Amino acid sequence: MRSIKSKGIISDLKFVYSDNGTISVIFQNNNLLVGVVGEFNSNLKELEKITETNIYSRGNSILIKSTTKKNELVKNAIKFLAEQFINNGSIEKKDIISSINKFMIDEKINNSNKKIEYIIKTPKTSVIPRSEKQKEYVRALKNSDIIISAGPAGTGKTFLAVAVALTLLLEKKIERIILSRPAVEAGERLGFLPGDMREKVDPYLRPLYDSLYDLLDFERIQKKIEIGDIEIAPLAFMRGRTLKNCFAILDEAQNATDTQIKMFLTRIGENSKIVINGDPSQIDLPNKNLSGLKKSKKILGHLNEISVIDFDHKDVVRHPLVAKIVKAYSDHSND
Repeated sequence: MRSIKSKGIISDLKFVYSDNGTISVIFQNNNLLVGVVGEFNSNLKELEKITETNIYSRGNSILIKSTTKKNELVKNAIKFLAEQFINNGSIEKKDIISSINKFMIDEKINNSNKKIEYIIKTPKTSVIPRSEKQKEYVRALKNSDIIISAGPAGTGKTFLAVAVALTLLLEKKIERIILSRPAVEAGERLGFLPGDMREKVDPYLRPLYDSLYDLLDFERIQKKIEIGDIEIAPLAFMRGRTLKNCFAILDEAQNATDTQIKMFLTRIGENSKIVINGDPSQIDLPNKNLSGLKKSKKILGHLNEISVIDFDHKDVVRHPLVAKIVKAYSDHSND
């Protein structure tokens, strides 16, 4: 037998390769072992089912028994899950799925130190990109002034953008976050809806609130909204403004016209970033040809200062069935 100590974040793990083709993952920290294994070995059972391997929990170790390639895949998945438990204190089913997808997409990326730059740390949780395209997106969010992303629901477009924006705000690298959506369902005729202006537009902006509450305590988010550090408003309210020292995100941009997207992009001022996100398959405009998302990608994609990211069903990180649904609709879009 020969042992290889892990490097990087997971210093509490040791990998032992046996001559009979098995790998033992030995845990120095019992709490970490319990977290990775899950209640009644539930995490290991899920990992077994996904990878079609045999995985056993014995004492302070996990034994992997399959082909050489699958052994390495499961070993890296366990390492990923251990990192997830250390960062967030829990492991969900989606993390187990992501742990496999991650290394199937690029099995060569197995060095923990390489992943550190992509981790987005917020006070409430650490956000880890779960696909190579999400890594590319996070890199663009950090390095580009304007980012245009398009892809199906569940690919993390809005959540990752809000996470990066929030870290920049808390680090005082920007002064304000602006989150906006076109209020298409209201037909911009908000006066016909009951309540004050905030009550009128809140239903259309709720997903943006949800992303914020997932990343920072409710009270702190509310306080930052009250003092203006975080502003959530319909797209129509952006006209005529100059956005300085801020991170502005236009969500559901498939429901914005070409003119509206141009208006939003040209609000950019010094020390600011603008993100345009949308799902071209979910256009709610009466005339789908009026959507400006696809056109903006075509017109602006050649500019070096602007990053264009296209997601697909392989990047979906919600329930695994969502990816299958997205792919099925995509395959039959021309029927």
